[in-house]
Amino acid sequence: MAENPIPIKGLDHIVLRVRDIDGMLRYYGEVLGCTLEKVQEDLGLWQMRAGDALIDFATVDGPIGREKGPAPGREAHNQDHFCLLVDPWDEDAIRSALEAHGLQVEESAIRYGATGYGPSIYLTDPEGNTVELKGPST
Repeated sequence: MAENPIPIKGLDHIVLRVRDIDGMLRYYGEVLGCTLEKVQEDLGLWQMRAGDALIDFATVDGPIGREKGPAPGREAHNQDHFCLLVDPWDEDAIRSALEAHGLQVEESAIRYGATGYGPSIYLTDPEGNTVELKGPST
């Protein structure tokens, strides 16, 4: 069996859609000990450090949060996507492996995550969940 060309190292970040940003920041900060790392109010996005990873909160009334529909609840989803850190990042090998599985792969873009800015690609799993593959900081 060939070596897997997508060497996942762990979770980079998770994005949760939230109704009450102040309550979430208090809970994750005061109860769980996460620290606020980055705020992008123009996107409705707050990012908290959780060890080597980030927990991102996208307000449901902000630009990112509105993309996924109704606010979290019994019939609505509160997760936007999760991200897997891929290191080393070999985009050609990753793209080839994904295309071999019949997946159409978008162009990569430089995005911010737990390791800083780096290349990433978004995918959709069979259940409709968005998965981001992200390389280390560039």
